[in-house]
Formats: sequence, structure tokens, C-alpha cells
Amino acid sequence: MASADQVPLDDRGLAFGDGVFETVLMRDGVPLLWPRHRARLRHGCQALGIPPPDDAALEACWQAPASGLEVLKIMVTRGSGGRGYALPDCQRPRLLHRRTAFAPARSRWQGVDVCFCALRLARQPALAGIKHLNRLENVLARREWQSADIAEGLLADTDGNLVEATAMNVFWRAEGAYWTPPLDASGVAGTLRAALLDQGRVQEAPLGAEALLESPAVEQLFVGNSVQGLWPVNALVTTQGRPLRRFAGAAGAPLQADAHGLLGYPTLSRED
Repeated sequence: MASADQVPLDDRGLAFGDGVFETVLMRDGVPLLWPRHRARLRHGCQALGIPPPDDAALEACWQAPASGLEVLKIMVTRGSGGRGYALPDCQRPRLLHRRTAFAPARSRWQGVDVCFCALRLARQPALAGIKHLNRLENVLARREWQSADIAEGLLADTDGNLVEATAMNVFWRAEGAYWTPPLDASGVAGTLRAALLDQGRVQEAPLGAEALLESPAVEQLFVGNSVQGLWPVNALVTTQGRPLRRFAGAAGAPLQADAHGLLGYPTLSRED
């Protein structure tokens, strides 16, 4: 497993997005949800046919003294070589990592406004769920709004089904339960989402974009990931900020408490 502090121009991750990455919340030098991040990275490598790094190489990315909150970013590329898109005869994957100090957007735990993006995600089961390095759909979607009052953008696929936000998974409350879209054709299967699914706190169900806009059965809406925690959605707006729909206040909701418990973030009361 090759390692480098700088990526050469012939690296396939740089040239083609041929690789995977993880962003891991670290608290006092300990990576949270680490087994899930490690498993997703390996699954992504296997899906792309990249030899995954071993446990010792991955753990070396974070085993250094630290205090407070950090974000660890790990990238694995196929390495250099090959002619055009053809794979090199001998693959030497490149493992890169970086740790940076981090402070969560705590004000957003109280509630945010999100927009609905015009971009539609392509349906590609071969890439669904993995956190690969080619995120151009997300980059294009994030260009659709500039206002700091909009915290995230929701994305549907080409069939009109809600999938995710640009950098977060999506959850909602309906009929007394919490739900999240299936990610069998597009989207990133987040580690926080996986933990909540395994705990039985959320279930998978499809939700059309029109239903999100119109159905009174959708009582609460959330966006979240394993770094920022869970943000309740106050309002769904256009990319210009025009209101489309409001949702019931959900700061301190049980799902937020469960998510924050997994990340060591405070549990908010309903009065906060």
C-alpha cells in the first residue's frame, strides 16, 4: 500500500475519481463509528475492484494523541498508472489521510431551512451506497443556492424519488415512526444512517418528491451525518429562499437524541 502526502498528476483518484473516501468524527483521539467507516471503505474498495488497505494501515491514520473534536479524512485511490481508463497491470493503491480541528454547527441542531435542488441523481446500482471520489453531482447541486440561510439541498433521482441531501442523509417522521429512503440505486449510505437502521430506530421506505412537498403524513424532516449530527428541518424552500412547506419543530426529537448519543453530542430538550 503506497502512501503519499502529495498526489501525483497520474493518480487515478485525481484523474478519474477512481477511489473512495471517509470523513470520520474524532473525539479526544478516538474515531467514532469507526467499525462502520472501516467497513464502508472496504466495501467501496471491493465495489471498485481496488485492493483495500489492511487494518494496521487504516488505524495508523488516527493513532496519535489528540484532544477535543477533529475530523479525519481518509482517501484510498487506485494509485498511478494505466493507459486511459484501462487499469494498470500492477495496482498500487494510495492511502492518504488528514486530521483537522472541528466545531459542529450547533445552532443548526435547533432547526434549519433546506432547499429542493433541480439536479436529479443518476440511478446506478453499481455505485449506489459507496462514498466514491467522483462527487460531481453533489458539486453541481451545491452550486444551486448561495444564501447562508439555506443549510442543505435535497436531491431526488431521475425517477423522482427522494434520495439524500448534498452532504447528508435524509430522515422523516410519519405514522409514528422514522423513515429514510432506500439507497439501492444512488446516494451515499451514511454511517450514522446505518447505525440508526441497525438499532431499529429508522426504517427504509421510498418517498416521492411530490409527497414530501404535499403529504400531511410527513410530520417532521431531518438531515444528518456522522460529523454534524442531526439537523431538524423547519422549512423546505426554493433555491432562492421562497417557502414551499413548513414542518413541525423537531429539536430534541427522539431521533435526534439517538443520533447525538452515538456521536457524543448533547441531547436537546424540547424547550431549547
